[in-house]
Amino acid sequence: MAALNKNVEYLKKVPFFEGLSEEDLGMVAAVMIERSYAKGSVLFMEGEQGEALFVIRQGRVKISKSTADGREQILHMLKDGDIFAEVVLFDRGPYPATAEAVEDTQCWLLRSADMEKLMQSHPLLAIKLLRVMSKRLRQAQLLVRDLALHDAYGRMAGLLLRFARREGKQTKDGIVLELDLTRQEMASMIGTSRETVARILSRFQKDGVLTLDKQRIVLLDEEKLREWT
Repeated sequence: MAALNKNVEYLKKVPFFEGLSEEDLGMVAAVMIERSYAKGSVLFMEGEQGEALFVIRQGRVKISKSTADGREQILHMLKDGDIFAEVVLFDRGPYPATAEAVEDTQCWLLRSADMEKLMQSHPLLAIKLLRVMSKRLRQAQLLVRDLALHDAYGRMAGLLLRFARREGKQTKDGIVLELDLTRQEMASMIGTSRETVARILSRFQKDGVLTLDKQRIVLLDEEKLREWT
């Protein structure tokens, strides 16, 4: 019972479950399956039969696809409180991408059959899932557009602007981005090489667009960055 109550308290902090009563959250917690994944572990592979919705309790997960020439294209980098693999709840099809733990990660799984019952009794969850899917569809459309129409500089600028909107912190010095990403991960998100990412960031810094300090980036001139997109 103590563990169940602890899980309910955590679920209250997950945006996806906002609006549910404590009793409803208890129903969700009762059917959740907890799994732990070591850094580098694959949670599921693209093409495997989809079985569950995932909720990240703690850690980071990379969602990616393989391109025709074998390169990795990162679609999303997810963190605490994020959900993923929601699409399999609707079509019962295979996972459309691969999920890998970027660091030691704990997840909760909600199996499709259990989640379907919850959505039948709580339509709000179905509406929220559709919103998540719509948001990710828009992100996928932007990625396709960027890869087709923009060079590496434009794609990098677009990526930084999206991070700024999503998690940037406005300070007197500019918009601070605490990005827990390697240069290789950033490269895989915009379809280029690690060396190109380093060269682009150096150019942006030289032009006064941003400053760099390891994983910390401060955007000094957002409008100038937009000119690249």
